[in-house]
Amino acid sequence: MNVQQIIFPEVNKAALIERTIGEPGAGQVLVKTAVSTVSPGTERANITGDANVAGANAPSVKFPRASGYSSAGTVVKTGAGVTHVKEGDRVVVFWGTHSSYNLVPASQAVKIEQDGISFDEAAFSFIATFPLAAVRKCRVELGESAMVMGLGLLGQLAVRLLRAAGATPIIAADPVESRRAEALAGGADYALDPLAPDFAQTVKSLTGGGVNAAIEVTGVGAGLDETLDCMAKFGRVALLGCTRDKNFTIDYYRKVHCPGIQLIGAHTNARPMQESHPGYFTHQDDIRAVLKLCASGRMKLADMVREQHTPDECQAVYDRLINDRNFPIVTQFKWGE
Repeated sequence: MNVQQIIFPEVNKAALIERTIGEPGAGQVLVKTAVSTVSPGTERANITGDANVAGANAPSVKFPRASGYSSAGTVVKTGAGVTHVKEGDRVVVFWGTHSSYNLVPASQAVKIEQDGISFDEAAFSFIATFPLAAVRKCRVELGESAMVMGLGLLGQLAVRLLRAAGATPIIAADPVESRRAEALAGGADYALDPLAPDFAQTVKSLTGGGVNAAIEVTGVGAGLDETLDCMAKFGRVALLGCTRDKNFTIDYYRKVHCPGIQLIGAHTNARPMQESHPGYFTHQDDIRAVLKLCASGRMKLADMVREQHTPDECQAVYDRLINDRNFPIVTQFKWGE
């Protein structure tokens, strides 16, 4: 069958193309996409030609490239041996693409069990599992202080997840005022500018001596360095932001070694494939957890959606993504009914 797909044919270019896909084979599902969500950091890296977009095994820079790994839609056909979803089920698809239909292994389709969950919020529930894994790895205890450094999409989600986990106070940090306002609306207790000269002292004052757990989302050396200045003794720092910039100069002896700080790798693929256990959940179980948090009202994703576009507007959307650091927190493509 013919499907539409957004691709990046060359650096800084996006295009909506038609391609042909086959019928689902054994262990596969075909899903009609309702909504797919733009992941700003990853997709900016993809369209600009950054090689470091696939973890430790990043390939050389080649085009065309495809993205759009978090979407939601309806199962239209299943292959042999698929039993956990059936035709007509609403599902979250992860590691798919921005396409009108996604043909994926059945393990990459998670049924939306809750009737009250919209496709809009389900379509970025997979992205929410990235900061969820970071929060889990930090083993945040009720009443512990927490900080999120960097308030793009992952940082905003981290704020909401930390609140659901019982962290207090939650400090959100970003130089952009609008992002700080978004974090306060999402549940942060304080929102600070990390470029302020007294930033670390302010954080330590607000937390009674330093932060217990921090989610570092900037992926740059200055962000990590500033985060370490804010930590309490024996604090835990999850490195969630992709460190595409290798320019890190950290005084590890003074800021990590002596205070006993734990630095925790929190790439989303650093998780079990088959069986969840405390602190380390599978992608599928974390998606289910996010959907349950939304359905119970403990976390709201629907109010984070800022813009929705038709797929044929993709070039304009990605032009803004490349050039505007105030790109809307959650931007989605609507693929029709």
